[in-house]
Amino acid sequence: MAQALSIQFTRFSAFYSPLIATIAGGFLRDEGFEPSYSMAPAGKSAIAGLLDGSVHVAQSAPSQGFTPLEKGEQPPAVHFAQINEKDGFFITARKPEPNFTWDKLRSGKTLVDHGGQPLAMFKYACFRNGVDWKSLALVDAGIDTMDQAFRNGSGDYIHQQGPAPQQLEHDGLGHLVASVGTAIGPLAFSSLAATRAWLATDDAKRFTRAYRRARAWLIATPAAKVAEVEAAFFPGIHREVLTRTIAAYQKLGCWTPHVEITRPAFEVTLDVFQYAGLITKRHRYEDVIAAPPA
Repeated sequence: MAQALSIQFTRFSAFYSPLIATIAGGFLRDEGFEPSYSMAPAGKSAIAGLLDGSVHVAQSAPSQGFTPLEKGEQPPAVHFAQINEKDGFFITARKPEPNFTWDKLRSGKTLVDHGGQPLAMFKYACFRNGVDWKSLALVDAGIDTMDQAFRNGSGDYIHQQGPAPQQLEHDGLGHLVASVGTAIGPLAFSSLAATRAWLATDDAKRFTRAYRRARAWLIATPAAKVAEVEAAFFPGIHREVLTRTIAAYQKLGCWTPHVEITRPAFEVTLDVFQYAGLITKRHRYEDVIAAPPA
């Protein structure tokens, strides 16, 4: 009899295809699991589900561990594998800009995702490109409403995770001009989190084995085939848009062959959060990151 395994997402998009493919591609079933997945309820962290035992694995980010550490507390969960080793947000312009440079954001208003990590990354990408983000007209249109706001005519640029930018292009309403991931390079962006107790179990080893296989498959498989396998998870997204999104992330190099969250990648994330003024000191790798179960 298959064993139940509960997975919870903080955000859900094609950007998290390494975890989605682990479910959709049957890799967990091959390890004897019957996986289920959910979205973290509004106002509640997926980490809370790990702590009350209702969730085994959560889609999260290493930066989540900075919040308790800033309070002098030990994080109750750890991050044991990466999902993405680059930021997955794009800048979309209302008009074609084949010669786009980041300083062109000064020419208009930019709808920016004001989530903690996305905004910190956007600011750091500006910094890396010689632009003071404080000189920009940044608009907080709400994470859930910014896409519609742009479609309704608000702003000249918009900062979003795929597949939203690819959908805007598909609909003839925008032109993708830049990638935050390209601007910053490799870092510890999104991750799989669990409790240390669960990571010591045989279940954790079986899960990680499935995840490694799914990740290798995702890297090696044409985007159109990946989109076919994941299509049921994105009922509102046109198949062509999903394919283009997956291809963009494959090309960007978000999904590296290794699953480990490396120390150099973690250090860059600390750089980003220090620049954004969200941490007061450089936190220890060992307090946030754990090795994937062997």
